[in-house]
Amino acid sequence: MNAEKKKSYTRRITTANKTQMITILYEITLEYIDEAIHSIDQNKNQAFGDSIRKAQNCIDELILSTNTEYELGVNYKRIYFFEKRQLLKAYAKKDVQYLIQAKGIFEKLHASYLELEKHDKSGPIMVNTQEVYAGMTYGKYSLLENMTFNQNRGYMA
Repeated sequence: MNAEKKKSYTRRITTANKTQMITILYEITLEYIDEAIHSIDQNKNQAFGDSIRKAQNCIDELILSTNTEYELGVNYKRIYFFEKRQLLKAYAKKDVQYLIQAKGIFEKLHASYLELEKHDKSGPIMVNTQEVYAGMTYGKYSLLENMTFNQNRGYMA
């Protein structure tokens, strides 16, 4: 993942509510699965392994965020564990089919959470974060982003 995408995800995370955080995790997982598919096609074994590991780390975060008090949460957790094993198989066998199957499942989960986002009106999880303002300035096609710093970031006593 390039630096610009990381910045974009970081900005979205700072303003995301709980549902949007899960959606973002799905998107990052899909991004790393795509990277793994491209790496295996280009015989880049190190990049392939790194992408698989990063996708599994995202799945670990999804596992930790699952509420298992309800049956639906237990089912989601089972799906996450299954997909994590699929990524392990893809790594061990260097088989892209496991990655394609995992990508299909995560795309469906992502679509379902995009629908949930429409109904979740809760506020952002993170507070006291930097605000980013973007606008067209200094030229016809240039974009300038300004960040305002909150002096009370972190814990307030």
